[in-house]
Amino acid sequence: MDTLRALLKIALLCLTCLSSIEQAHAQTCTVSATAMAFGIYDPKSNLPTDSSANVVVVCQATIALLVAYTVKLSAGGSNNLLARKMTTTGSQLSYQVYKDPTYSQVWGDGSSSTSYNIGGYLLSVLVPVSTTYIAYGRITALQNVFAGTYTDTLTILVTY
Repeated sequence: MDTLRALLKIALLCLTCLSSIEQAHAQTCTVSATAMAFGIYDPKSNLPTDSSANVVVVCQATIALLVAYTVKLSAGGSNNLLARKMTTTGSQLSYQVYKDPTYSQVWGDGSSSTSYNIGGYLLSVLVPVSTTYIAYGRITALQNVFAGTYTDTLTILVTY
């Protein structure tokens, strides 16, 4: 299987994605992401702070009847899929990325009760197929944190 890796940097102000293809075969895929802007976090608010970003996977096969792939996210700097944290000097801010708008399915790699997206298409001849997945971000409420810009880096793994 070919593997495509991209860095997804989640910040209070910006989310960027860089992509690269490790190997090229009869099928190639690229991935990109739009900005995830959480804006200003209010540590005294009883409500979580939500945001979203688009993760776009574009695959093209020379000739294919069935093309399938998975889209997984890493744990980030916390190394814990269920306890992601953005950091700044001297402080951490808990957050999570979900694959559904009800914030019930943690987008991860399939381990630790997380799930991932599965994509694919049927019958393609030299035509790229684009699929958009929405990443739903949530910062939990009432966290006692310092002012600052908090960041974390996740890896998007597309396997086909």
